[in-house]
Amino acid sequence: MLRMTEVVKNLLIINVIVFFSVRYLIPVPGIERFFVLVTPGINYMDGNTLYTFEPVQIITHMFMHADEKHLFFNMLGLYFLGPWVESSLGHKRFLILYLASGFVASIAQVIATQGIIVGASGAVYGVLAAFATMFPNVELMLLFPPIPIKAKYMALGLILIGLFSGVTGAQAGIGHFAHIGGAVLGFLLVRFWHMANLR
Repeated sequence: MLRMTEVVKNLLIINVIVFFSVRYLIPVPGIERFFVLVTPGINYMDGNTLYTFEPVQIITHMFMHADEKHLFFNMLGLYFLGPWVESSLGHKRFLILYLASGFVASIAQVIATQGIIVGASGAVYGVLAAFATMFPNVELMLLFPPIPIKAKYMALGLILIGLFSGVTGAQAGIGHFAHIGGAVLGFLLVRFWHMANLR
């Protein structure tokens, strides 16, 4: 693993601070509604809180997560893959890739479904796809089972599983189309910047 890079470090810190602050530390009833992306035109009540679209959600939802497990796995992917991508692309292009992937991911999910979107998964899938495009033959370790697999096969497998799950409705509550949208943009940006197949 490469040393921690500047943008990755700050993104990790921001995601953790936002999650624990909104979930446990800020005593403002209903503050969560500003940290999820609600499909425009859709309103719903959760207790005494009305969830509706707010422009600020376009950014803030990428830094909030549904629970600790959701936060942990997204940050784990960013921690291991992000420094490789940032070290090769540079700070500015990496941040563009991360934020743009998260934005396109949310658009893809909103187009495909209606409801609420939360989390950095689309942005992290953009980083995953960028990594696999730049370093297709680098071996990554699966968690379950713990076996090595080339980055290009892992990324392709996760995207295909997400596409299947999104189309069939399997694993409800997960933004499968957001994952795909983020990954597609990550791939396209790396190709646009002529940074594919570095290793």
